[in-house]
Amino acid sequence: MKRIRTYHELPDGTASDIAGQLAAQAERLHRRLDEVEHIFAVMSGKGGVGKSVITANLAVALASEGLRVGVVDADLNGPSMARVLGAPREPLAVDEDAVKPAVGAAGVKVMSMDLLLEGDEAPVRWAGPPSESFVWRGTLEANTLREFLGDTDWGALDYLILDLPPGTDRILPVRDLVPNLGGVLAITIPADLSHFIVGKSLTMSRELGLPLIGYVENMAGYVCEHCGERGQLFEGNDPGFGAVPRLTSVPFHPEFGRETVAGRPYVMQHPDTEVGRAIRELASAVRTFFEDERS
Repeated sequence: MKRIRTYHELPDGTASDIAGQLAAQAERLHRRLDEVEHIFAVMSGKGGVGKSVITANLAVALASEGLRVGVVDADLNGPSMARVLGAPREPLAVDEDAVKPAVGAAGVKVMSMDLLLEGDEAPVRWAGPPSESFVWRGTLEANTLREFLGDTDWGALDYLILDLPPGTDRILPVRDLVPNLGGVLAITIPADLSHFIVGKSLTMSRELGLPLIGYVENMAGYVCEHCGERGQLFEGNDPGFGAVPRLTSVPFHPEFGRETVAGRPYVMQHPDTEVGRAIRELASAVRTFFEDERS
């Protein structure tokens, strides 16, 4: 993918037209996303709640209904979406001015930093002046995400899902980059600490004027593999998210995470289990939200 230099001067001493490059890339981004019907972000604010596993299974559930779906792995420093969607690790094809995204389970298109690294154990390394790495890193991350959106040949899509990294402020650069961001879906677990952090993310989204699709309660109890009974994993109170609706509750099941992390999203093979039905219920709720927004 193209790389935009953030320095004001090129090695030969000539000036770099950073503003012009950014403007051209913004125009490409708008043009590319014109073919996407709906764009929404999945966030939590807190790590460890199973956000990427839920995102991958939601994408597959939507695609299994005959919809065209893509996923942008916006967690640039901890990328996992290509892996959980089972996308092949091979060089990405370049066609004219765009990169072809990888294709994972159920035909879901995906772009992830993991597809650009040398191997499974290779970390993300941001190049810039060592003494100013904190300053440059945010700029480099924003440019990379802009490239994922604008320099990827997504084609016509019904849904493009942005899987955000942890952090209550991560929705802000996405809102600035995506002019037609249609909504935010939050993932939490039924624990007070998770509610505390996710609530901040929802407040941030609300203050930015973004539509709140609702929230998912992941690991909402567990299903016994032997008797099928459900028990509780956490002792949490009502999350107190106000008018934000709970779209579904997904119980913990060992195979849910295990299969998905292995690149076989659980809902594909087990759509009629309790977990599978919860994911399909979520997909239905997302579709209803956007249909209601359009009417």
